[in-house]
Amino acid sequence: MYKSGILFISAMAFLMSSCSQKERTHADVLKVEVEVVSESNAENGRQYVGVVEESSSVSCSFTGSGAISRVCVEEGQRVRKGQLVAQLDETQAGNMVQAAQAGVRQAYDARERLRQLHESNSLPDMKWVEIQSQVEQAEAQLQLARKHLAECSIYAPTDGVVGKKMLNAGETALPSMPVLTILDIDNVKVKISIPEKEIAGIGASTASMISVDALGDRTFKGGTIVKGVQADVLTHTYDIKINVDNAEGLLLPGMVAKVCLEGISADSGSFVTVPVRSVQQSADGRLFVWTFADGRANRRNITTGQTSGDRIAVTSGLNIGDKVITSGYQKVSEGSPVTVQAQ
Repeated sequence: MYKSGILFISAMAFLMSSCSQKERTHADVLKVEVEVVSESNAENGRQYVGVVEESSSVSCSFTGSGAISRVCVEEGQRVRKGQLVAQLDETQAGNMVQAAQAGVRQAYDARERLRQLHESNSLPDMKWVEIQSQVEQAEAQLQLARKHLAECSIYAPTDGVVGKKMLNAGETALPSMPVLTILDIDNVKVKISIPEKEIAGIGASTASMISVDALGDRTFKGGTIVKGVQADVLTHTYDIKINVDNAEGLLLPGMVAKVCLEGISADSGSFVTVPVRSVQQSADGRLFVWTFADGRANRRNITTGQTSGDRIAVTSGLNIGDKVITSGYQKVSEGSPVTVQAQ
């Protein structure tokens, strides 16, 4: 009887240990999302995806602090240079001007009363110099008070469109804290990323055509091009910016544009792409992705090509049918057990 009890307890302990081990193993399996690598086709090697940017942006702010009494413009509103766009509460600054004006009147009155004494040589020169200094000090105080009052208002420094309002009426503004931005969109720039093997073929006068889905695929002729000189360490691409005339104001910052550059040779035909976010860089500078096979994560070194929107071409390292981990890869390591999460 005693031995039977021991055997029963041992068996229960073994079963509990096995269950606990299974639970721990199951809990260690990471859930990931994957994408099956498939073939893509390039219509031609001159198509790129870019984003419209403003030609320039100016931040408007107060030089002093105080409560904002009103913001006179709205986001997207066109403004002219010198137009009032925002004001602080002028009560304190106005009182300072009135006090300074009273001080100036008092100084002028004292000077006039002593002028006759000075002209009749009944007033020492030192006393006359003193009263003259008091007048100058009063005038300086008035100029300073008027300057503080003027600084309670912000006027548009240039023509443009209000981009973003950071503060509204009733909020407190601090010195140099942006209240709003004014964008110059009469001319805009379209920013695109160019693979390093193609950047040498692009010059300032390379012809380009730009179309925008948001405007019904309306096309615009690109102008001069400015090339970046520093490559992205992850994608090995260079940014270029194409100047575009926007006299009608149709192109707005943030719009996605398709760009066709003339005379740019690039590989065409079949290739594979993966989301840019899934591409990682190791300490030695090599690019890689995590793939899924037989319930485990595996690291795969790759080489990349052209970026298009949020996807990047992979020129080597992946095959059709491979499963690339696109979400949850942050916690995996080589050989980690993973399971595919339903999407």
